[in-house]
Parts: sequence; structure tokens; C-alpha cells
Amino acid sequence: MREIIVAAAQMGAIQKAEGRQQVVARMMALMEQAKAADADFIVYPELTLTTFFPRYYMEDQGEVDTWFEAEMPNAATQPLFQRAREYGMAMTFGFAELTPDGHHFNTSVHVDKSGAIVGKYRKVHLPGHGEFDPDRSFQHLEKRYFEPGDLGFPVYRTLGGVFGMCICNDRRWPETYRSMGLQGVEMITLGYNTPSVNSQKSEEGPEKRMFHSDLVMQSGAYQNSTWVVGVAKAGSEDGHPMFGGSIIVNPEGEIVAKAVSEDDELLVHTCDLDDTVFGKQTIFDFARHRRIEHYGRITAQVGVELPPEE
Repeated sequence: MREIIVAAAQMGAIQKAEGRQQVVARMMALMEQAKAADADFIVYPELTLTTFFPRYYMEDQGEVDTWFEAEMPNAATQPLFQRAREYGMAMTFGFAELTPDGHHFNTSVHVDKSGAIVGKYRKVHLPGHGEFDPDRSFQHLEKRYFEPGDLGFPVYRTLGGVFGMCICNDRRWPETYRSMGLQGVEMITLGYNTPSVNSQKSEEGPEKRMFHSDLVMQSGAYQNSTWVVGVAKAGSEDGHPMFGGSIIVNPEGEIVAKAVSEDDELLVHTCDLDDTVFGKQTIFDFARHRRIEHYGRITAQVGVELPPEE
């Protein structure tokens, strides 16, 4: 067995006025709970350090950049890194990254038990729009503030296994999981900040949106025989509700732990990475069963191409 005790650290709402130090204090409180549960690894959400700022339309790039981190760790997060190192606990969390050469990404990092960053991922599938949209009930301006990730879907060896990351909307795309599955991934961690209501379809509320969220993570786990740990930032941020529903999914696609609140909440589950082996050697043995000669359209085409009319 290759067991690791995983703590999925759902975060409640972070208001626009809250500072990084306040948020990091909450993260450290969840880490203390995880330590009490003997966790090896704690997983935090997308954009953990701030409110979900892409809901706000901003024209001043200087104002936009106040939401980004120019280095990691930095003064605000150094106490978190130090505490994780003291506890011997690995972690992942998301933040808005401003690179030294001026690029803006929605990023997650994986920090090992020594406090070293061993994995970095930049969100590939950016949802939303790039300009103010008066027809939406609220804005979702990720395409305005972030560039599509430029690292692909890397995996890395740590904690005795093969790990990878993705972020929020990436979980809805099967290519995300398969790209990592083809590299033998055994655990995918992902954070999300998902509005409780669809800004373009008001009748689509939290129940339907959570169904879709669970559906894609369960199918991604099953079809690639991997653990998936999906962690929300939830609750009402200055009147903008986001749903929770953080889950841990086993390699057979079953939910083995699920959050019940929209607050700071910790899920703890013992995950055996060897549980991935059976699926990878049988129904999802890619070497035996994949037929890539028929898959060219997947990477050669972006939009839909309809068959010719009769």
C-alpha cells in the first residue's frame, strides 16, 4: 500500500476588503486541524489568497495587479510555508501569478514536505469573457485578467506517487485528465471558485451546478483511474454566492468524502495510491486499448465542423 492522508481544505467566502494576512491565518487554522488528523497533504482552492476578483470590471492595470503575487512564497505566505515545513505537510494552493516579465496567470503550486515548490500549473481553460458584458447578471472576466496557461498539464513525482494539478474550469474538459492520465497520474488536485448561479442562465442554480461539478470530477477519475481531490472556495463574497461541495473521488469514480457547508471545512481521507493500479492495468490500460489513429480530430480542430448537408 502507498497510503497518504489527504486533507481537502475548503475555504468559506473571502470578502474584497480582507487582506492576505487574514486569509493566511484561516489557512493555517485549517492546517492545524489537518495536523491533528495526521494529514500528509493539504489541498486548498483556486485563488485562495483573495476574493474572486475576476467578477469586478477594472480598467486600471495597476489596480488589477494588486490582486496578483509577484513572488511565491512572499511576505504574506511565508508563515504558511514555514508552518507546513514544521508540520512536515505537503500542500497545494492557488493564486494569481504575476511573472517577472509581466505575464498574468491563474496558478497553483504543489509544495513538498520540506517547503520546496515541486510542481506548478497555470490554468489552461479560461472561462468567461474579456470585456464588460451588460447582458450577464454578473461579470466573469478571467479572459481579461489572465493569459491561458503555458505549461501544459505536467505531472511530477512526490509523496511516493505521481501527481498533477488543474484549476476550476479545467475540470470540465476531458482532455485535462487524459493529458495527465497518459503520464500515469495517480492523484489530481484542483481548486475552484464556482458561482452558485449561471450568469447567462438564471434558472441553472446550485443543485444543477454541483451535479455537473461532481459529474466531471467523477468521470475524470474513473476514466483515468486516478484520485481526484476537488476543493472549493464557497459562500457569499460581497453578495456573490459560490457553491461548496468539495469532494475526494477514488479511482473508481466514487465520492468518498464531501463537504456539507459553504464555510471553512476540512475533509480528511486516507488515499491509497495503489488503488489506481487495477484500472490502469485493465479497462484503462492505454497501451493495449487506445486507438490514436482515430483521434486526430481532437487536436487538429477547435470549433465544430458539421457534416455536409444532404
